[in-house]
Amino acid sequence: MLLVTGGAGFIGSNVVAALNEAGRSDVVVCDLLGTDGKWRNLAKRQLVDIVPPAELLGWLQGRELDAVIHLGAISETTATDGDLVIETNFRLSMRLLDWCTANAVPFIYASSAATYGDGAAGFDDDASLAALKQLRPMNLYGWSKHLFDLAVAERVTRGDRLPPQWAGLKFFNVFGPNEYHKGAMMSVLARRFDDVKVGRVVQLFKSHRAGIADGDQRRDFIYVDDVVRVVMWLLATPSVSGLFNVGTGNARSFKDLMLAAYAALGTRPNIEYVDMPESIRNSYQYFTQSAVDRLHRAGYNGGFTTLEDAVKAYVGEYLDRSDRFR
Repeated sequence: MLLVTGGAGFIGSNVVAALNEAGRSDVVVCDLLGTDGKWRNLAKRQLVDIVPPAELLGWLQGRELDAVIHLGAISETTATDGDLVIETNFRLSMRLLDWCTANAVPFIYASSAATYGDGAAGFDDDASLAALKQLRPMNLYGWSKHLFDLAVAERVTRGDRLPPQWAGLKFFNVFGPNEYHKGAMMSVLARRFDDVKVGRVVQLFKSHRAGIADGDQRRDFIYVDDVVRVVMWLLATPSVSGLFNVGTGNARSFKDLMLAAYAALGTRPNIEYVDMPESIRNSYQYFTQSAVDRLHRAGYNGGFTTLEDAVKAYVGEYLDRSDRFR
């Protein structure tokens, strides 16, 4: 069997879909479905079991798994409950790492581009302890992910035993189907699509930094299909271990993202710029762009979808349909 933690979530449910489409029905999801309709992310899937996180360690006892794909986390960048975030994002990850090590099971886990903080130290996925210690995450979520990266790097440095394959993936700004339960953490495209569709004005943030135009704050937007291809490649390439950025290597603006949506629908843009809330101005990232050299050097050649093609696919195959779920 394959275990996917966070398998009812955004990226996780897309990974589960890809596994099913590849002929794997022996998939176990660890997640909480809650009451916000997250079950719909799995409504088209075939699964062996859905295990609540609180029961996972007991469920694992005596199991034999082909791999653990650990995507479950509290991913809100605005989270403030430090004890809950550390228990969920760090301590559970450590327990899974220990279990995979003891049972010789490949372990693929989600890190995050949030570990890079404001980007002052760059976006190079150097997995050495010295390089990681230079990073300063700007929020609790990013710090919790960074703490786990450091723990893995420490074991690598000491030559400690690790799973036969381990891979940490620093996801950049992922967007695509099945993100709808994420509320404020959805991509701006998903949040604003209905406005785009009916011609209502779409609001983007003004710039509060000299030399950067309104709406020209940039992110490394990556379509979820590209992320899933990286995960599937790692599962098929057990000789590859390491910490890798998962982005396109190309920063694009929020204005570009929304203009691509208007183009996909063939409608006229209607964008206005509003002041960024003062509460986030000092912690707002104006630029992220992954360095993907290490992923390529490891042998990945799956390529990345352009922003315009990704938005066209998302709009045409999901957002502009009655059934938006993969």
